[in-house]
Amino acid sequence: MADDKPDDLPSSEVTKGAEHAPHRAMFRAMGYDDEDLSSPMVGVANPAADITPCNVHLDDLADEAYEGVDDSGGMPIEFGTITISDAISMGTEGMKASLISREVIADSVELVSFGERMDGLVVIGGCDKNMPGMMMAAIRTDLPSVFLYGGSIMPGEHDGREITIQNVFEGVGAVADGDMTEDELYEMERQACPGAGSCGGMFTANTMASISEAIGFAPLGSASPPAEDESRYEEARRAGELATEVVEARRTPSDFLTRESFENAIALQVAVGGSTNAVLHLLAMAAEAGVDLDIEDFNEISKRTPKIADLQPGGEKVMNDLHEVGGVPVVLNALYEADLLHGDALTVTGETMGEALEAYDPPAIEDVEADYLYTVDEPKNEQGAIRILTGNLAPEGAVIKISGEEYRRHEGPVRIFDEESEAMKYVQEGEVDSGDVIGIRNEGPRGGPGMREMLGVTSAVAGQGHADDVALFTDGRFSGATRGFSIGHVAPEAFVGGPIAALEDGDTITIDVDELELSVDLGDEEIEARLEDYEPEPNYESGVLAKYHRDFGSAANGAVTNPGAKWD
Repeated sequence: MADDKPDDLPSSEVTKGAEHAPHRAMFRAMGYDDEDLSSPMVGVANPAADITPCNVHLDDLADEAYEGVDDSGGMPIEFGTITISDAISMGTEGMKASLISREVIADSVELVSFGERMDGLVVIGGCDKNMPGMMMAAIRTDLPSVFLYGGSIMPGEHDGREITIQNVFEGVGAVADGDMTEDELYEMERQACPGAGSCGGMFTANTMASISEAIGFAPLGSASPPAEDESRYEEARRAGELATEVVEARRTPSDFLTRESFENAIALQVAVGGSTNAVLHLLAMAAEAGVDLDIEDFNEISKRTPKIADLQPGGEKVMNDLHEVGGVPVVLNALYEADLLHGDALTVTGETMGEALEAYDPPAIEDVEADYLYTVDEPKNEQGAIRILTGNLAPEGAVIKISGEEYRRHEGPVRIFDEESEAMKYVQEGEVDSGDVIGIRNEGPRGGPGMREMLGVTSAVAGQGHADDVALFTDGRFSGATRGFSIGHVAPEAFVGGPIAALEDGDTITIDVDELELSVDLGDEEIEARLEDYEPEPNYESGVLAKYHRDFGSAANGAVTNPGAKWD
């Protein structure tokens, strides 16, 4: 019997009292006993799947988390949810499902947790949208929750150098330009992804995993162990044990997610040159948490926070390299020592960030042998990597990641495309020249729908040697593996009548990083006149894509779909 279970635990509604004998009978059918039914019920949300190396190993990690819950006195209940492989769907119509999967993951974990009266959660993430989706679910339920990352893939080796999936995407452009043979690309393809785990650079998955430490959703040191390393399984067991502890303490996301913790997350993002997608996801998470966060805050934090890590896609090193010198805490500690982090922000462990760093005691950044890490006093770049551009082409903002200091301004006539495939064909046919400006519209949250990532296009451009002299902008997104002068999240998007919908081939575009400007050489009256008869039709009239076409909000607010989220 579970009569000694505290009444304030939601699971008491299905395990306590004679009237819940039928409920307990169902649990007993699955092997649970009296001791389990008297314990806190901790869900283990597992998006394992054979459709991506990011998630293919997560059943094993979930087993370890399950054991961690069980051994620490909890009642573990594993359940599944979906994932989409961003890399495999990239460049296809299927990529429109990616951002939608973030919402479906959040919805499904929320539904199971609510419906089955869970007391706490271990939420596991592998591929890109798992991470924000799982954390958004934990925020919505406000159950005591711990985030667990599945870990990243080890780099492959080709022709005596380490390579990742980024190199393969860029190889496609090199083949189209005649700088690589198809045979060489085939050999690179065979070596780039040697096993399980998420893409190895500081792309979206590793950015959001690193942010899970900075924001307080995961314990320090948990983001960097590789997917197939024994320490990754130790982290999984630790997450299960910690989940039981936070249930006992009744410590929920609303206890530690504050404006300060989100500022810590942004500081980490801009310091490591993290994915532009983290802008979208942090805005969405803040909206779910009711935290006042604005897209312009990324500029303010980037202005005061130097870039001190040079990882792929801008640099050469990957997450495993960072792990070998101490992981994310090395970067966090450098920021903390320089008063660039809020040390009093609480974390899931109950410690403040300052207390957690002092207890973890990572090595000082100047003491590690890593030529891709820099001190705050002598940084890679004086300001962080993320900029928010505004102007008459993006009144609500657009996002760019700066990997260096050399390329700051671009002005020229635009070649505008109404979808990604048209632009990709243009690039693959060798039409791109230095100084070009490529615009891609109707790929926004509602227009796509789903805001496709465009690593295929940007990699093809980079593979042809134009990463630094051709500009691209879109109301869609770019992959965390994108490098070069690429601007995404242009808002308002074309579908809702944003100025990007008014563009015509030949219009002069100005991009100025220092002035934070994205503009077109048109007056307000001309833009309004061109938009007067603009009446777009949705790409899908039924099914899940039609539903999310209807529900998505602006990228400037995280593209949230939860009607109760604070996004305006």
